[in-house]
Amino acid sequence: MGKRVFITGIGIISALGDSVQANRENLVRGKTGIKKAKVLQTRYTEIFPFGEVPYSTEELKNQAGIADVKGISRTEALALIAAKQSIADAGLTDGQVASFDMALLSASTVGGMSLTDQLHDDASMIGPPSDYLASYNVGEHASNLIKRFGIKGLSATFNTACSSSANAIMMGAKLIKSGRCTRAIVGGADALAKYTVNGFNSLQILSPEHCKPFDKNRSGLTLGEGAAYLILESEEVVGNKKIYGEVKGYGNANDAFHASSISDDAIGIIASISGALTSADLPPESIDYINAHGTGTMNNDITEQTGMNAIFKKIPQFQSTKTYTGHTLAAAGAIEAVFSLLTMQNNELYTSLNCNDPIEEFNVSPIKSYKKDQKINNVLSNSFGFGGNCSSLIFSKV
Repeated sequence: MGKRVFITGIGIISALGDSVQANRENLVRGKTGIKKAKVLQTRYTEIFPFGEVPYSTEELKNQAGIADVKGISRTEALALIAAKQSIADAGLTDGQVASFDMALLSASTVGGMSLTDQLHDDASMIGPPSDYLASYNVGEHASNLIKRFGIKGLSATFNTACSSSANAIMMGAKLIKSGRCTRAIVGGADALAKYTVNGFNSLQILSPEHCKPFDKNRSGLTLGEGAAYLILESEEVVGNKKIYGEVKGYGNANDAFHASSISDDAIGIIASISGALTSADLPPESIDYINAHGTGTMNNDITEQTGMNAIFKKIPQFQSTKTYTGHTLAAAGAIEAVFSLLTMQNNELYTSLNCNDPIEEFNVSPIKSYKKDQKINNVLSNSFGFGGNCSSLIFSKV
């Protein structure tokens, strides 16, 4: 069974706001952060809506306390803001963060490629080298977190597409349970960039309207950006701290079905959810709420419902919070983990936006309105990535 793993700090910045409180307030109000992008410079801002953090990169750097530091990407600034929040929320000292018993597991798919134009010019040797040569690496944001916090313990960067930060959380819990560390900073960050907008557009899965997960008329996903981090601590060192919840279970599977989609018969999804339930030692009926991956694409939503239908005799209340933030890629698992913890902490469920006509095959609808005074003891959060990398996390009330 191993040591119990508790969450003692959370931090987030997304299209909904630059703090945990701001994100929760907009979730309660049912107010989406998806709109026309103003910071992102691409011709596609006239065609597609985005879940953009409404600050310039310079403003984000100033908020992160690195206004004068050169060569910093938008991804790095987002990561630093959310990580600082989580550390402060957990009340960790500089010494605890810098201890060899602290791990850092961070995720990104975009990384410094958010600097698409600079990357193009540097790679093509157009003009003198820019200040960003060191920032293009997908792991550079994690390297900067290590430097700024003085982290000496184990560190790693995850890039498993949309399941990246869920896998970072999973690995952090495993390290603590096995005794390899006592604390871990886990999460991820991704920024909007021409690179990813062009890539997803080439797959023809971007929606010209706000994404509509689990609606039969869904037309694709909405890209977003943001960062979120959680502080995990072993039961041995938590003391009397506030606890948001316990990382109770986790499962990961890779169906290796296709480079950009998951298996139609939900092999990976069923395996990841089943693995999470088994490791948590919980029956399916103990899950009170599912934060679904719910991208709004034709393949994902019907496949995810196929998987849920195979596991649960009665599918629990579920929704996709990507209708609020857009799909934040590697940051999605951590952002949605924060939202899952907020539902449990405040005994509330948030409206699932934009689903007017549920998928007929399953005759089940996502949450239709904000609900308070809910009994939520166990939450399942799903993150499914390209290549069929499927991860599921279970958070439980303590």
